[in-house]
Amino acid sequence: MADHDRLAILGAGVMGETVLSGLLRAGWDVGRIVATDRRPAREAELKDRYGVRMLTNLDAVAEADTVILVVKPQDMRDLLTEIRPAVRADTLIVSLAAGVETILIEDLLPEGVPVVRVMPNTPAQVDEGMAAVSAGRHAGDDHVGRVRDILSATGRVLTVPEGYQDAVTAISGTGPAYLFFVVEAMIEAGVHLGLPRDTATELVVQTMLGSAKLLRETGEHPTVLRERVTSPGGTTASAVRELEQHSVRAAFMSAMEAARDRSRELAAAAREAAAQQNDQGGSG
Repeated sequence: MADHDRLAILGAGVMGETVLSGLLRAGWDVGRIVATDRRPAREAELKDRYGVRMLTNLDAVAEADTVILVVKPQDMRDLLTEIRPAVRADTLIVSLAAGVETILIEDLLPEGVPVVRVMPNTPAQVDEGMAAVSAGRHAGDDHVGRVRDILSATGRVLTVPEGYQDAVTAISGTGPAYLFFVVEAMIEAGVHLGLPRDTATELVVQTMLGSAKLLRETGEHPTVLRERVTSPGGTTASAVRELEQHSVRAAFMSAMEAARDRSRELAAAAREAAAQQNDQGGSG
């Protein structure tokens, strides 16, 4: 990004702080960033920790070239209504809210304002995040590039059509929870097999980390890597047979379909709420 670009992060909760801290680790000058939070204690905490200026939402937007919205989906309409007077035609709006489509954001902002939608995930806290970026109707390649530059400070970034975002939410957005669930189950199994909990935890976490790195660096298909570990009639073959008999593969598919469907439901609810508000406004 150019040196003159200024960034506002509206909603400095966990993910907002993750973006902020990632940018600072990547070498951004804290003077180029402002943030907001509705909790005074949180504002004081972030000031002390990073030296970032904490402003009101309107003042933050008025100063910024790029505005990142990190709020719950149900809070998005109120936030957009609040900041609309301060949004300029060239202000880039970046939404990290799950299930909120760019068209709904665009409709609540001045005509032609560029909007980019992002689905991040929590490993961004350790600079190993996976973010999927989608452009709205008025966002061009330069806007998408600007967002990619910001998010690359916290991990990897893909550009995808917005129609993929529900599936992205189910895979990478929600994905860390699936892996934590598996890790939790493996640790409990280790304890059940007689290992001390700290030993089981070290074994499982390093195995998970090493396996992911092996998958990334070799470029091999996961089936190939799994088969290399699985000797005929051996311990791994016995374990995998149990997983297949308990339909673990099908359970993961069902879980991801449920996450995708919930993302669709959130989007539908947001559209319905917008339609109702427009109807009320029209009848008034």
